Amino acid sequence: MGTASGRFAIGTLSKGTGCKVETIRYYERSGLLPAPARSPGGYRLYGTEHLKRLAFVRRARSLGFSIDEVRRLLDLADHHRRPCAEARRVAASHLEDVRARIADLKVMERVLKDTVARCGQGTGPHCPLIEALYREEPGAGPPDVSDAARTRARGGLARATPAQRPSLSYASRRSPHGVRRARSRSRS
Repeated sequence: MGTASGRFAIGTLSKGTGCKVETIRYYERSGLLPAPARSPGGYRLYGTEHLKRLAFVRRARSLGFSIDEVRRLLDLADHHRRPCAEARRVAASHLEDVRARIADLKVMERVLKDTVARCGQGTGPHCPLIEALYREEPGAGPPDVSDAARTRARGGLARATPAQRPSLSYASRRSPHGVRRARSRSRS
């Protein structure tokens, strides 16, 4: 996988880990991977420490940790003798976010299921789904689950007020890192 010095190029690291070259460079710029050594020709030369760290980053990202959360976990691993308590806090906070996303997805599923059921096999000029999407407020966030339950009890999406209708654009509620934040709260 590498050169005689135990170092290997970014393409080799990419192929060996399944991580795209652009992503590896992004992780370097983000501070998740240390800057690699350079060959006399200026090419990046990675070592086993990069391979291990990249594996850590990829596993953490596959669990949905944000770049900032991964950076914090790496910092704990690098600079603290007993990082478990703080790592647990980071993971517990992330778990809370995951549970909130699951609740939001369940709300979206119910709303879509109800809307699809109302659409039926109709061939008429009016479609409940299209009409509901036009009624959405631009930039409206998702309702709390309790709001969704009240909306469902009153007849679903069609009868909900704009503040009670969930936004069906899940992607628009994602952070710049691609991880949706369920609610704002202070992180200590």
